[in-house]
Amino acid sequence: MDWQEDGTLLTIRPHGEGAAIVQLLTRARGLQSGLVRGGSSRKLAPLFQPGARMQATWRARLEEHLGTFTLDPVKSRMADVMQDGDALAALSAITSILAFALPERQPFPALHDGSELLLDMLGTSELWPFAYLRWEQAVLEHTGYGLDLSQCAVTGQTEHLIYVSPRTGRAVSAEGAGAWADRLLPLPPCLTGQPPADRAELLEALRTTGHFLHHHLAAAQGSKPLPAARDRLVARLSRETRATNE
Repeated sequence: MDWQEDGTLLTIRPHGEGAAIVQLLTRARGLQSGLVRGGSSRKLAPLFQPGARMQATWRARLEEHLGTFTLDPVKSRMADVMQDGDALAALSAITSILAFALPERQPFPALHDGSELLLDMLGTSELWPFAYLRWEQAVLEHTGYGLDLSQCAVTGQTEHLIYVSPRTGRAVSAEGAGAWADRLLPLPPCLTGQPPADRAELLEALRTTGHFLHHHLAAAQGSKPLPAARDRLVARLSRETRATNE
C-alpha cells in the first residue's frame, strides 16, 4: 500500500531514537499518521514544524498499519508568524484543533481547503482573526456541531436574533429568550458573516464558538480536553483588547 499527496503537518512527536510520528492533513485522505525515520534529528527537525506544507509518500504493508512517511518540504509557514505572537498562537491552535477534532483517514476537502487559506493568512493579512472565527464555525459544522443561526428556535422569526442556545446551537431572538436570556450565549453579528466592528465583538463570538468546542465537540471525545492552544490564543487576544481599552 502506498500513495503520494501534499499535506499540512499538524503534529510531530519523537519516537525511538531519532524517529518521529507525524500527523498530516491531506485533501483526499484526511488526517493521516505515519512514522518518519530521522524526523526528530537535528537535520530534519527544523523542517518539520506544525503548519508546514509537505509532499508526502506513505507506505505500509497493509492499509490499516501505521505506515511510514517520506516527506519533502513544500512550504514553511513558520517564517511568516515567528515575529507575530498572535499569529503564532493561531497556527498552534489551528493545527492542534484539527488533529484533535478530525477522525483518522476520513476526508474533509472543504475544511482542508479552508484551513489552508487561513494558515496562509497568518502573518500576512490583518483579516485573519475574523477568518479564524469563521474557521472555528466550519470545524463545528464538519464535525456535527454546527450552529443554526437562520431563525429563532422559539418563535421562528428571522429578525432580532441576539442569542444562541448553549444546548442546541440554535439562534434565539430577544422576544423568544424571555426569562432565559441570562442563560444563553451571545450572537454578535460577526457570527452570521459580518466583519466584527471591533476586537471585543470578535471575542464575544469566540466565547460562543468556544462553548461548543469545549462542551460539545470535546465532550464527545470522552476524557480528552480541547487543546490548550485554543484558550491561549483567546487569552492573548483578550489581553490586547484590555490593553487597548486602558
